[in-house]
Amino acid sequence: MRANYPALLQTAICRCVMALFSAGAIALAFPAHAQFQPNFQINASHAILVDHESGTVLFEKNPDEPWPPASLAKLMTMEIVFNEIKNGELKLEEELVVSVDAWRRGGAPAGGSTMFAPVHSRIAVVDLIQGAVVQSGNDACIVFAESIAGNEDLFSRMMNARAKELGLRSANFRNSTGLPDSKQVISVSDLATLASHLIRTYPEFYKFYGQPEFTWNKIRQQNRNPLLEMNIGADGLKTGYIKESGYGLVGSAVQEGQRLIVVVHGAETPKDRANDAKRLLEWGFRSFESRRLFSAGVNIAEVRVFGGDSRYVPVIGKGPIHLLSPRGGGDKFVARVHYRGPVTAPIAKGDQIARLRVMRGDNIALEVPLYAAADIGEGSLIQRALDSTTEIAGGWIRRGINKVLKN
Repeated sequence: MRANYPALLQTAICRCVMALFSAGAIALAFPAHAQFQPNFQINASHAILVDHESGTVLFEKNPDEPWPPASLAKLMTMEIVFNEIKNGELKLEEELVVSVDAWRRGGAPAGGSTMFAPVHSRIAVVDLIQGAVVQSGNDACIVFAESIAGNEDLFSRMMNARAKELGLRSANFRNSTGLPDSKQVISVSDLATLASHLIRTYPEFYKFYGQPEFTWNKIRQQNRNPLLEMNIGADGLKTGYIKESGYGLVGSAVQEGQRLIVVVHGAETPKDRANDAKRLLEWGFRSFESRRLFSAGVNIAEVRVFGGDSRYVPVIGKGPIHLLSPRGGGDKFVARVHYRGPVTAPIAKGDQIARLRVMRGDNIALEVPLYAAADIGEGSLIQRALDSTTEIAGGWIRRGINKVLKN
């Protein structure tokens, strides 16, 4: 965001496409429901239910408390792998070597989840992906860590650096597998964010999470995700368990084009874990509906420009903008466009210059970035001088108002 001078944080709906609303706000009335919490209790100590499209949180229980991830850490491992493939650093047909350490700590001798990779064998990346995703193979994850970074310690540093880039504030990874480490933690909120990122960024690899089984080296193993067999539209993601964390699951399901992401963790039994996740998903689909606020490419507002060849630039979302609304009732939502400006020219089409914030009362129901819909070049010397004069005058007025308010 460009600003070379002190600027006032503005709320702008000026010249908005929905011009029938005034006072700097778009009032949006949607159906609502009197009850926002399910009429049942879940057994897991940590949980969150999120709408994938809008990011709306529908239910939460201890969402931000860091917690041992167990095998759910493999979601971060695979994000690194998928990103390496996307960037051309790995190829699906490339073969990686199973080291003695990967075999001993992650293979058959370890007694944990494994794809039973023989020591010193060479396995194609595409098979290792399925071994890690479908079979939750610790050996496959260690092979990836060693091949990409040299060893697990260096790979865990890559995981943490990437987690920071993705905005996972609670995450601290210590290995690629999720095997016990007292310092390895992540919140269910961050796990939901990570799952949503995987679904959105790597659709060609996400399909592996819905694969019901995988046979490798004549050994057939089923996917460990119980949601896949429950006829609720589930197509991913991952289960996990260690004594320190209890039973956990990150799941996702789609019904009538709406995708929900659920995370439950700290359950006492596999049955509790599966039931909690299923009930939350069913409640979410039953109780909420997705409403489109703006279609893709629609100008949401026009933001004031400083020193440009145009005085305003239209802003749009990255795609369609949806809000998840409770079914029935009549809550009102208020949407405002926030930006710091006027925004200094030049502005390139696609620059993020504002945010759309939708409020339900005092609570933020949705907040998404907005982008310039056109290129704005620098204006003439006369135009820049006029804009400077306007800003100076505006600054005097603002200082005067602030002085009155303070007194």
